[in-house]
Amino acid sequence: MQARYASDPARTRGRLVPEEESAFRSCFQRDRDRIIHASAFRRLKHKTQVFIEHEGDFYRTRLTHSIEVAQVARTIAGALGLNSELTEAVALAHDLGHTPFGHTGEDALAELMAPYGGFDHNAQAIRIVTALERHYAEFDGLNLTWETLEGLAKHNGPVAPLRGDGPVTGEIPWALAEYNARHDLELHTHASAEAQVAALSDDIAYNNHDLHDGLRAELFSTDELSELPILQDCFAEVDRKYPGLNYYRRRHEALRRFFGVLVEDVIANARLRLDELDPRDVTDIRLAGRMMIHFSQPLWTDLKQIRSFLFRRMYRAPAVVAMRAEVTEVVRELFPLYMERSDLLPKQWRKDVAEAEGETALARIVSDYIAGMTDRFALQEHARLIGGRDMPPPVHDPHG
Repeated sequence: MQARYASDPARTRGRLVPEEESAFRSCFQRDRDRIIHASAFRRLKHKTQVFIEHEGDFYRTRLTHSIEVAQVARTIAGALGLNSELTEAVALAHDLGHTPFGHTGEDALAELMAPYGGFDHNAQAIRIVTALERHYAEFDGLNLTWETLEGLAKHNGPVAPLRGDGPVTGEIPWALAEYNARHDLELHTHASAEAQVAALSDDIAYNNHDLHDGLRAELFSTDELSELPILQDCFAEVDRKYPGLNYYRRRHEALRRFFGVLVEDVIANARLRLDELDPRDVTDIRLAGRMMIHFSQPLWTDLKQIRSFLFRRMYRAPAVVAMRAEVTEVVRELFPLYMERSDLLPKQWRKDVAEAEGETALARIVSDYIAGMTDRFALQEHARLIGGRDMPPPVHDPHG
């Protein structure tokens, strides 16, 4: 049974371009399916979280991460009586705007785009699903429902301050402001509880799998993990229940319990917050002035220690820092090359360049193209156009 504050597909605010609805799928199911079939979603298979795509096939990619986030989000949404289809749609789409090379690529592109309005991966996800996916006859993008777009734009909270003097555009990324001018996503409010669940599920998934991947990469040891808050109790429980368990099974069982602790905490804390607010509908969630879906304060305090550990031992590990420097140069050298030689872009992108007016418009096209690259394709193009780099096997243009 769905809660009264769940998003109801029968009461959707609709799509920018009206369509006849499906006889077999709700509007949110349809959104989810369009996201899964999108070109940008498939490219997530070859975009990384921390490690570069060709460093090993057992590390998480943006695609495997998105699938894990969706699984966690469905579980939490079901426990809270929320709409699992909308939750899953937002979860699956939340990383569509990421560049090659994870946050390293985003930082480099944001620096290059600073004179042209900047770059933000959440805003880029909106740009992809509203403009850059070009497969349908009647519209650009995927023509998703207002609720799914709102969730992508605001799953981490309001994007613009609450004001009484009309829409706000100056404080928000240009790509989001551009779309919001056509289709008001009410950026000054919180998103639905479903979108908030997707956001917390992202935190749960990456905290859990970064511990897995860091162990795989031998950036830290199981013994070090067993001394951290939360994990200390998880390892102790495994040792009590399975004394003498082998190394790999022991750490898997402990991390599985860590995963469960995070999920259970979010569900319990969300129920307390929702009971306190007693929302009548999804509008009350949006106007609550605070996130309804969050970790409890004690767990959040412990989790920050784990995140600090990961920052020191994984994200700033010497091997990772060296890799970051190398791939940063790939983005920094490709961007000015395409700005000077837009004829190097694929044919369908050159059509947009021909219609672009001014340097800013050109920069945004180049940014869209580079942001859509996979790790492997960015490295391949850099080697082909600039040279001097050992390459994995050639791949096709990911934008085709």
